[in-house]
Amino acid sequence: MRRDIFQAIADPTRRAIITLIALQAMTPNAIADNFQTTRQSVSKHLRILTECELVKQEQHGREIYYSLEIEKMKEIDKWLDQFRQIWKTKFNQLDNVLSTLKKQKK
Repeated sequence: MRRDIFQAIADPTRRAIITLIALQAMTPNAIADNFQTTRQSVSKHLRILTECELVKQEQHGREIYYSLEIEKMKEIDKWLDQFRQIWKTKFNQLDNVLSTLKKQKK
C-alpha cells in the first residue's frame, strides 16, 4: 500500500524523526535512542516514511542509515506555498489597515 506523504507527516513521531535525520543520516538504533518507545515502533515509523519516499535507506557495511529525501520535502513545501501566499496577502492587508489607523490618530 502506497502511503500519502501528508498522512505520514501527520504523526508527531514521524515529524520528529524527519527533524532528526534532516541534518545527518542515522541508524534506526540511533533514531530510537531519541524516543521513549520501542525500537520496533520506530522501525514502523521509518517503514511508513520510506514507503512514501520521505526518507531513503543506504547500506554502509552492516548498518542501514536513514536520510531525508529532499525532493519529496519540496512537494510538501510546494503545497504549503499556496497558504503562505494567502497569509502574506492577509498580513499585507492588516498592515495597510494598521497604517491607516495610525495615520488617523495623528
